[in-house]
Amino acid sequence: MPTTTAFAAEDKKNPFTLVYAGAISKNEAGKINIHPVTYKLNGLDIAANVYTPANYDPKHQYPAIVVAHPNGGVKEQVAGLYAQHLAEQGYITITADAAYQGGSGGTPRSTDKPQFRVEDIHGMADFIARFAGVDPSRLGLLGICGGGGYALSAAKSDKRFKSIATLSMFNSGRVRRNGFADSQLATLQQRLQQASDARAQEMAGGKILYAGDADMTDAQIAALPFEMYRQGYEYYWRTHAHPNSTFKYTTSSLLDLMRWDATDQIDLIEQPLLMIAGSAADSLYMTEDAFAKATGSKNKELFKIEGATHIETYWVPKYVEAALGKMMPFYAKTL
Repeated sequence: MPTTTAFAAEDKKNPFTLVYAGAISKNEAGKINIHPVTYKLNGLDIAANVYTPANYDPKHQYPAIVVAHPNGGVKEQVAGLYAQHLAEQGYITITADAAYQGGSGGTPRSTDKPQFRVEDIHGMADFIARFAGVDPSRLGLLGICGGGGYALSAAKSDKRFKSIATLSMFNSGRVRRNGFADSQLATLQQRLQQASDARAQEMAGGKILYAGDADMTDAQIAALPFEMYRQGYEYYWRTHAHPNSTFKYTTSSLLDLMRWDATDQIDLIEQPLLMIAGSAADSLYMTEDAFAKATGSKNKELFKIEGATHIETYWVPKYVEAALGKMMPFYAKTL
């Protein structure tokens, strides 16, 4: 396994620009293959990667899993890592860049609205259900970080998904509204006003304002108050950087984000539910809150990976193995 400092350069060497350890570098007969694809979703071009199992035969029927990437992430990072590992277990998997982000179309760039992210998940299901060899009656869903919150939202109504798993789930609405660990409640109205002003400026043809964009030094990263953000900047900007991956989002997106919550009507999820998070993650409270509220699922489990932080579940081998060790029997049983 290459050292973490090497990952950031992997996209320059990997023909598919994948930046995770053990990534596919070429398609070979009889092995797991990757298929870059594009499809239309609400008039936009969506860039996605489909992974097919070893000895894939389009005439056979395979279960499939949709993988939703984290906030700020792209399909070539952790979402691709888990999609590839699940393909090793015999699943056809798909992970796509969110609309307005990564390699997908849409302007303004880096728009990050919950309704679009949820629609992205429905769109991946639309595409993969028609992919050669997929059995649409055996469709699973995996959401990672922010993609986990959006996966919960999509699964409330999209019953094509027969089972749902989340990894290090991040409730984007709660954090944008309340701050991480509910640390910004005192400035909520002020931040809503800023988002409102940003939309007004944008609609008047003025400069598009962005939040979350920074070029931090190592010392500034080390001084961040929350471990998830410290390790997140290291992951996305240092060790697993990808040119399409950015933390920024339009400030006007906050109008939609701050009135949204991943746990709203979560009791509509009746499918089997597996929620995985690191026991040492300072984001764990979001998974625990959602799990408690998911009262509609009678087959649900919360699994904590002992010693893992949020970002470490993305790439540290023993924690990835632990997560997959729970996912694989879960999907095998439910799909």
